[in-house]
Amino acid sequence: MPIDVFMSQLSPTMTEGKIARWLKKEGDTLESGEVLAEIETDKATMEMEVVDEGILHKIIAPEGSVVAVGVAIGVIAEEGEDVPADYQPAVDSVSVTESAPAEASTSAPTVQAGSVASATVAESVVDSKRIKASPLARRLAKQKGINLAAITGTGAKGRITKVDVEKAAKRGISLGAGTAAVVTPAPRPMPTGPLPYHEDEFERIENSMMRKAIARRLSESKQQVPHFYLTVDVEMDRLMDLRAQLNEAADGAFKLSVNDFIIKAVAKALVDVPTANASWTDASILMHKHAHVSVAVAIEGGLITPVIRFAEQKGIVDISNEVKELAARARAGELKPEEYSGGTFSISNLGMYGVKQFSAIVNPPEGVILAVGGTEERPVVKHGELAIAKVMTLTLSCDHRVVDGAVAAEYAAALKKHFETPASMLI
Repeated sequence: MPIDVFMSQLSPTMTEGKIARWLKKEGDTLESGEVLAEIETDKATMEMEVVDEGILHKIIAPEGSVVAVGVAIGVIAEEGEDVPADYQPAVDSVSVTESAPAEASTSAPTVQAGSVASATVAESVVDSKRIKASPLARRLAKQKGINLAAITGTGAKGRITKVDVEKAAKRGISLGAGTAAVVTPAPRPMPTGPLPYHEDEFERIENSMMRKAIARRLSESKQQVPHFYLTVDVEMDRLMDLRAQLNEAADGAFKLSVNDFIIKAVAKALVDVPTANASWTDASILMHKHAHVSVAVAIEGGLITPVIRFAEQKGIVDISNEVKELAARARAGELKPEEYSGGTFSISNLGMYGVKQFSAIVNPPEGVILAVGGTEERPVVKHGELAIAKVMTLTLSCDHRVVDGAVAAEYAAALKKHFETPASMLI
């Protein structure tokens, strides 16, 4: 019996993927564990491995196609198996956006250039016996209405386990029979008529999956999340002195940055004001027990947010080492999905670019993001007299559904305390 190859969910926020490159061609023999294709997701380009062995009978989605999670992209058959000419995969239809030349595959569906990826799941249930999964995982998926084809197994040889199904349920993956696949809504078309620019005066750069995801998520955040903002100035003289002393004492063993102290201060303040460590869902508010701090890192074509987990339990040197390692691997495109998802609070620091103050956009489902400006000498009043101090401006962007104004103000005060009495971060 032919086996359908589905677009797997390779990252927690992935709803569709772009076929960057097929590493197998029609007629090739497939062995479990081999890399079948490279998939560009909303975070990075990742490898999709072979789960079911056999012969790659047909490639449905050619290179450059954008396909929703849970939709068939190819068909596998056993050696010598006669696949009916009218065989249809477990999806009624697939419409893909062609970024590659049309001649990339003669078997590709015919589409109009610039059409938007969409898919519907067939009324008939996908034959779950074709997918490697434990009996408990199958039973749990059936109870929760989850399509196993939309899950990437973490067990031996890609086998889907109970834990995989539970994680999928938490991320909201359903894609069951008769349920529409999760796809990006079609953007509003550009105004008709000629563009107000001369063609020789600009260069077109195709939007990557990451750039599309950033545009979609931030647009949704600004439109759907009721933002409010709090700004506080903190004096950094003591912190800068402490940093210099620690770096000098380290004698080259480590070098702490201001950002390392910011992460630790954020985590300590979340312990002081746990009601600020919250996320919104339609059913309930999630009050997080630990500070998993997301740190925005600029990479080519966008940004990604590696997560420092249990930051409240880690020392500043440990945080510093972890941030450096995660940032380096982020820029190299080597982060694993679990390393950039599951944050409870975000930090965006543009101080190193000379930015004095800005307001960041909340990163759902997190309830708060901290925008960090640069440290500069400013006139301040101390004990009734004018003085000069090193001052940094912090701006909290808050989701008013989960964090009220008084809670945000209390958190800002706790944050200020840790910055201005930095020894508290070492305790």
